[in-house]
Amino acid sequence: MEADRAAMSAELSSLREALAAERAKGLEVTAELAVARAKGSQDDALIAHQKLQIAKLTRQIYGQRSERSARLIEQLALTFEELEAGATEDELVAERAVAQVTTVCGFTRTRAERQTFPEHLPRERVVIDPPTACECCGGNRLRKLGEDVTRTLECVPRQWKIVETVREKFSCRDCEKISQPPAPFHAVPRGWAGPSLLAMIMFEKFGQHQPLNRQCERYALEGVPIALSTMADAVGSVCSALEPLLRRVEAHVLAAERLYGDDTTVPVLAKGKTVTGRCWVYVRDDRPFGGADPPAAMFYYSPDRKGEHPQAHLVQYSGILQADAFDGYNQLYLPGRKPGPIYEAACWAHARRPFFAMADIEENARRRASGKREIALSPIAIEVVRRIDTLFEIERSINGKSAQERLEVRQNLSRPVVEDLHLYMQEQLAKLARGHDLAKAFNYILKRWASFTLFLEDGRVCLSNNAAERGLRGIALGRKSWLFCGSDRGGRRAASMYSLIVSAKMNGIDPQAWLADVLARIASHPAHRLDEFLPWNWSPQAMAISEQAA
Repeated sequence: MEADRAAMSAELSSLREALAAERAKGLEVTAELAVARAKGSQDDALIAHQKLQIAKLTRQIYGQRSERSARLIEQLALTFEELEAGATEDELVAERAVAQVTTVCGFTRTRAERQTFPEHLPRERVVIDPPTACECCGGNRLRKLGEDVTRTLECVPRQWKIVETVREKFSCRDCEKISQPPAPFHAVPRGWAGPSLLAMIMFEKFGQHQPLNRQCERYALEGVPIALSTMADAVGSVCSALEPLLRRVEAHVLAAERLYGDDTTVPVLAKGKTVTGRCWVYVRDDRPFGGADPPAAMFYYSPDRKGEHPQAHLVQYSGILQADAFDGYNQLYLPGRKPGPIYEAACWAHARRPFFAMADIEENARRRASGKREIALSPIAIEVVRRIDTLFEIERSINGKSAQERLEVRQNLSRPVVEDLHLYMQEQLAKLARGHDLAKAFNYILKRWASFTLFLEDGRVCLSNNAAERGLRGIALGRKSWLFCGSDRGGRRAASMYSLIVSAKMNGIDPQAWLADVLARIASHPAHRLDEFLPWNWSPQAMAISEQAA
């Protein structure tokens, strides 16, 4: 019996050892798989990052290849974001798996050097209590040799406070006259909100496209309930206070030699339905031509797209108008117009789009990879796109130069390309049916040939209208958030704030900081010095100096 027990005990011990060995082997395999998965995730994230960088550099060097290139870059950025987060998760899983074994090498991702923190941010020094005794011998004769500093970037949650402005009353002992300092000026009647809060509300609504009801919900969760009607009242008051600045921005924009014009749809809530209004933009931007004048944008709203609206916007303007072929602009181009002529400059980017739709080789490759039906490519369209792209490459080489320098390069390099393109389009048009898509695209250019070739005669003319389209990009994105304007008056109010916020962005100014300073001082600021508040004349340093003086 004892022999059997000993045998069973030995067999049980051997089974336990085998089970432990299998478990250890299983842990090793799990660790190896986790490390391999982490390495694979790192490689995928690295590849996605390289693709994103290549796409951004390609767009920066060669310009926009298609209307979808910006969206493709956003998609690549989203892909990289997801893969980077997944790689970090896999790395942590691998670390935990390797910690349970001793035979598998650990894995640590190779990361790019962390960016240095901005110097202007305040530092908060947290010193950990030092040891009071030696860990080795227990002695207390410790001497400081140095220190290691670990820096982390932190964000303090938004802090709310109530500012109580006290005006003390005094009575004269001689005449009983009561004296009291005057009440402070406020951008909003009764002064329920400070300038920083007002600036945040306005920028969130018109700069970040967050409707007031969503802001109310967020503020309530932070313990500061504000009625929707109260915030809406503040919006109207701020727009009224900023009206003088808006008129100065408008005067600056309409004084330009060349304007970029465009429009986009704006859903507007009406009785029992939603109608479609229009938001128009006129942009002044001379930076690509080496100009020193500050850029700015002026927005207008209209309930429809009748030609009378741009004619009213530009009734006092004379110069060059870069715009699409909207018929509503035609009255502006009539000879003998008062107060002066407006010259039509057509957009080559608009002309390129219908041809690119029939020449998008990359889109066909994506469709082929996803099993979708391919689009019919046209060799003629591919050739036209190639020649138009040549014009844009020439333009990129002279970006930032004066109008005269641009004109000289265009005469030498661009004119032969344009003349050859003109002959090619006429030859191909003669071979096509009248209703063919290519024929329509050819006629769009040939019927406006004088407008398309104006850039060869005037160095101030730009090749495209992309500056205006960039100005409207925020509205196109914001429509997904606010869905519609509440009324025509709301559309006009939004256009006013878009003008100020977009102009601030174009001049590299933080719109919210600018609005906060302007709203804090505009009520008591001399009217003849309002130009100091224009975005291109304002600076944070000037704001700090004014605060110190106060």
